[in-house]
Formats: sequence, C-alpha cells, structure tokens
Amino acid sequence: MAVLQWSEDFSVNVKEIDDQHKVLISMINELHEALLAKKGREVQKPIIDKMIAYAKDHFALEENCMRKFNYADYEAHQRSHAVFTQKTDELQERLEKVGFVFTVEIINFLRDWLRDHILGVDKKYSRLFNENGLS
Repeated sequence: MAVLQWSEDFSVNVKEIDDQHKVLISMINELHEALLAKKGREVQKPIIDKMIAYAKDHFALEENCMRKFNYADYEAHQRSHAVFTQKTDELQERLEKVGFVFTVEIINFLRDWLRDHILGVDKKYSRLFNENGLS
C-alpha cells in the first residue's frame, strides 16, 4: 500500500519535471513498503543509489532551464539542490561505513524534501518555465 500518492498539488506544470518528481514518490513508497516488510536494510543501498542518480539528472534539468530562462532565484535554488546532494552523499558514506542507515530517516528526508522543496521552492519557477514554452 502506497504511503504517498501523486497529487496535482505537487505539479509544477512541466511534464518532464513532474515525472521526475513522481520518481521521488515511488522511492518513498518503496522504502515504506520495505520497512513494513522488515526489509528496509535490503533496499537502502539501491534507493540511495537512485537518490544520487535522481539528483544528478533532475537537478541538471531544472538548473539548465533556470539559467536558460534567467530565473531570478537560481542561486538559492541551486544551494537547496546542494543540500540534497550533500545529504545523499552523507547517507551513502554512512551506509558504507556502518552498514545501514535507519530506513525511516531516509523516508523522512525524502518526504520532507518533497513537501518543502517541491511545494515550497520548485513551484516558484513553474510560471516562468511555462511562459518559456515548457509544459
């Protein structure tokens, strides 16, 4: 059972970016299902690897569009992306050194990122992207 469902409230009105945001929701749900099945440790490494790949591809797309369209809050937005990247690197390092990370920590981080970043930060560029032909 999914703990989080996609809602149009999450939409930035750019299909490619929305589709990438949906990947975050699937990661949260995958982790939650593993946690309930007491298999959290088994999925931690693959999920953290997905988070790192997600950040690389997704942030590159957003930041390229921001530069192209002269987004006013580009630097602040880029710094928030750096926070996500730093956290995923930290999780990966802890996993390698200790052998596990609390699954609920990863879930909470992704859930909070979804809520705070997508709803609070990404929504701000939506209009500019749409005005420049992205939908």
